[in-house]
Amino acid sequence: MTVTDLQALERDYLMPTYAKAPVEFVRGEGCALWDSEGNEYLDMLAGISVVQIGHSHPALVEAVTAQAARLMHATNLFYTEPALRLAERLSEGSLGGKVFFTNSGAEANECAIKLGRRRRIGGEIVVLAGAFHGRTMGALSATPSQAKQEPFEPLLPGFVAVPRDDSAALHAAVHDGTAAVMIEPIQGESGIHPISSEVLAAAREACDDHGALLVFDEIQCGMGRTGDLWAWQGLGVRPDVITVAKGLGGGVPVGACVTGPAYGDVFQSGDHGTTFAGGPLVCAAANAVLDVVDDPEFLAAVAAKGVALRGGLEALGVDGVRGRGLMLAFEVPEAPDVARRLLLEQRLVVNATGPDTIRLLPPLTVTGAEIHDALERLSTAVR
Repeated sequence: MTVTDLQALERDYLMPTYAKAPVEFVRGEGCALWDSEGNEYLDMLAGISVVQIGHSHPALVEAVTAQAARLMHATNLFYTEPALRLAERLSEGSLGGKVFFTNSGAEANECAIKLGRRRRIGGEIVVLAGAFHGRTMGALSATPSQAKQEPFEPLLPGFVAVPRDDSAALHAAVHDGTAAVMIEPIQGESGIHPISSEVLAAAREACDDHGALLVFDEIQCGMGRTGDLWAWQGLGVRPDVITVAKGLGGGVPVGACVTGPAYGDVFQSGDHGTTFAGGPLVCAAANAVLDVVDDPEFLAAVAAKGVALRGGLEALGVDGVRGRGLMLAFEVPEAPDVARRLLLEQRLVVNATGPDTIRLLPPLTVTGAEIHDALERLSTAVR
């Protein structure tokens, strides 16, 4: 089929929720993608921070293939070894509490919202302006964007938004009726905006003062993206709960809500559930990704490559370079048009998060040579 044929099928059979580029990808390896016409592309988006260890990584392919041949689904009414092993690794490698598996990042955030409300029934959830926590109804209620929320009102009540750069406003918004404060340590969908250490510290202090949960949404910034396994580990502020997804599965749909020790038993039997999450196939995949990413030398290399990419962007003379590790953005006029030209003319996959922001989220396995190549292609388009 040609792309034109696929576009016709889309018009007839897919709900029009995505504005797709006129490219059909059919194969990937490492940081390379190939379309249906045989053109090769350099991927600097990783499926929006999903393909964490590159396309078709041999260890991930082997793990998924072997598990599929043994058992793909058993339901959460029974034990499977991949899920329990993954839960142990996520807990021991982060907050030391307990894990609830999900199919996606939005579902992980729904779990965190329910966890906060289960501890403090009717409690408010404080969020930051510019946040994006998902599109399911609870996660959407935590995403203070009129354009995203208005078509689906009335939303879940009890969410309070404060400016993302005002520590005093955040502290003042938290009180004894607050269930949780929910923060992306680096906001992703709004254009890669790191939250300041002052705001994070204020959130921690306010939660401690009033007994609220501090939840860090690490769905986009976690799993090694910043050069630490979890973004909070490089920030000096420890949350009570983290939510993870995207890069956790390296391309298969798996997420998790992970608690600190004090909050692992808030949910009781029947409080929450899911049919597919925590299945042996996706957990085997996530274990394979962790085998690669959860390594000090690998993470140090990610940090170094992030410095190189950032330096290269600054050398291009573009405005507003920001982010941490391999989670970076810069500003350019007419960013959606620039992203489209990069895709179709330079064969470079990036993403525009708004009218003036280009986002870069390459696989963590990107090489120095590929970073140099990407900067050359960016330079041509930016000029």
